[in-house]
Amino acid sequence: MAKEKKGMMFVLSSPSGAGKTTLAKKIAENNKNFTISISHTTRKPRPNEINGKDYKFVSMQEFNTLVKENNFFEYANIFDNYYGTLKQPVLELLSLGRDVLFDIDWQGTQQLKKIKNLSLVTFFILPPNIQVLKKRLLNRHKGQEELIEKRMNKFNEEASHWNEYNYVFVNDDLDTCYKKILNVITSEKKGIRQEQNLDEIEKKIKELIG
Repeated sequence: MAKEKKGMMFVLSSPSGAGKTTLAKKIAENNKNFTISISHTTRKPRPNEINGKDYKFVSMQEFNTLVKENNFFEYANIFDNYYGTLKQPVLELLSLGRDVLFDIDWQGTQQLKKIKNLSLVTFFILPPNIQVLKKRLLNRHKGQEELIEKRMNKFNEEASHWNEYNYVFVNDDLDTCYKKILNVITSEKKGIRQEQNLDEIEKKIKELIG
C-alpha cells in the first residue's frame, strides 16, 4: 500500500504592508489543496475581519494559558499585540495531505525552523519601494498616523531578516508575485529547490533600507 503523502508548510513573511496576507489569500482561493493557518491574536479586530476566519481573537489571559500549555507552534509580540499558531489544527491538516500557508513574521518563522521533521518552505515579501509601502499602510489604517509611523519605523528591522528565508520576492505587481510564488511551490512539492540571484536581492534591500 502506498504511503500517504503528508502536506507541506509554506510561510509568507514581510514587513507590515508589503502584501503577504493578500498573497496568502490569493494562493488559498485559487489552489484547493491549500489552507491558511488561522492565528490566535490579542489585538482588536479591524473592520471587516471575522473571528475564526481571519484570526481567532482572544484575551491576553486566554493567550497566556495556551502558551503555558505549550499549544503553540510559534508565537510572537508584534506591535504590542501577541500572535500565535496552534499546533493541533496544523498537524491534522498536514496528516490529511493538505498544504498549510502561514502568514507570520520573522519571529514566528525562526521558531518554526527549529522544529524537526517539518516540510517547511519560507518566502519573504518586499514592497517595490518605501512610497508604495506607506500608501498601502495609509489605506489600511486611515487616520492612524501614530500607528503608521510606528510600522514605517520598524521596516528596516523587519527587512533585515530577508536572508533567513528560502526565497525573496518583490511585490511590485500582485499577479506577477503570485505566479512566481506558485512556480516555486510547484517545484518544491517535487523536491526541487530553485536558485535566486542574491546580488539582485541585496541590491534591492540596500535600495529600500539605505
